[in-house]
Amino acid sequence: MGRNNMANDKDFVVAGAVEVGKDTKVTLGSITSSDIDLATGNYFADTLTADTTYTLSNAGDVQAFQFEVTGVDVLTNKWDVSTASFVQSLSVSGQEGTPQGIFFKPDGTKMYVVGSGGDKVNEYDLTTAWDVSTASYSQNFSVSAQETTPTGIFFKPDGTKMYITGDVGNDVGEYNLSTAWDVSTSVYNQSLEVSAQEISPSDVFFKPDGTKMYIVGSAGDDVNEYDLSTDWDVSTASFLQNFSVAGQESIPQGVFFKPDGTKMYVTGNSSDNVNEYNLSTAWDISTASFLQNFSVSAQEAAPMGIFFKPDGTKMYTPGAAGVAVYEYDIGSSSAATITWPSSIEWAGGVAPSAPATGETDVYTLVTDDGGTSYVGVKTADNLQ
Repeated sequence: MGRNNMANDKDFVVAGAVEVGKDTKVTLGSITSSDIDLATGNYFADTLTADTTYTLSNAGDVQAFQFEVTGVDVLTNKWDVSTASFVQSLSVSGQEGTPQGIFFKPDGTKMYVVGSGGDKVNEYDLTTAWDVSTASYSQNFSVSAQETTPTGIFFKPDGTKMYITGDVGNDVGEYNLSTAWDVSTSVYNQSLEVSAQEISPSDVFFKPDGTKMYIVGSAGDDVNEYDLSTDWDVSTASFLQNFSVAGQESIPQGVFFKPDGTKMYVTGNSSDNVNEYNLSTAWDISTASFLQNFSVSAQEAAPMGIFFKPDGTKMYTPGAAGVAVYEYDIGSSSAATITWPSSIEWAGGVAPSAPATGETDVYTLVTDDGGTSYVGVKTADNLQ
């Protein structure tokens, strides 16, 4: 590439022959790729929260630029149950002797547990979102008038509807909440019998827009898919198809889907596993294929329900043997990478790697041909 008079002039950068004015600092923020407009400043700062590719534009004829880059861990393999690691558990024995279903408010500040022992929905407040060790019991709502063996629970995303599956009524009960997420304001509305497909329904899940519902049960060993002609109205549900999970689990208890519908998770107390499936067509269980599983037997001999944090970085399952809720971390972390423009000739001939976690490095680039080419060096590291 054309280098003008810079090719053998690395001291030009180190000596700072062109002054870098730090009063024009521009913070880039968290990015995955960026065309950095050098006309906006000549001192840039970025924190790597993902692998990052930098491109540069609008350089002056003779300009120097500094980049202050801080490294962090990048969490990968979210939604991958093979990366799960146990964190902690919370006993719910004071409220429910046979916990089966679990649900969290989308911000992680409330948790709901239902079970066949107390015939109630138990509501907990979490002072730290998604951290079950900070959960404190708040109140409950009895569903015994409709179901004496409740097994699964689901809420509409805005918290104004609640759905309960049960092993006695063989149905899905729909409740309206006059105050969102406050179970004490629940009022029974209607139910849908599912005995034609499953006589022991153990859990329920809805597509985020309320147009599909899924029921898992231990009698048919399958997941049943329903279409709803009116969103969130179970009376309008019609059975579409089912998918057998018997090859992985003979007593399925919980079902959960990734928010985009491309993954399904089923847990049960026969294999004591969380089973992960890929769906080649989102929300269409006929396209599901088993991928892998994760055993929770070291913590719980009778896992029941299943729930994931919306970003796929945490997993929760209640257990009837330990009478507890178990929390797991999902994913693995690694250092982010940097890809620099090919127009940079680095001192030493090799582009410097991204800074280690918690480290801040400073890189200086100089061009005298309007950005066609640059000379670059790492001028400081572990800057505090």
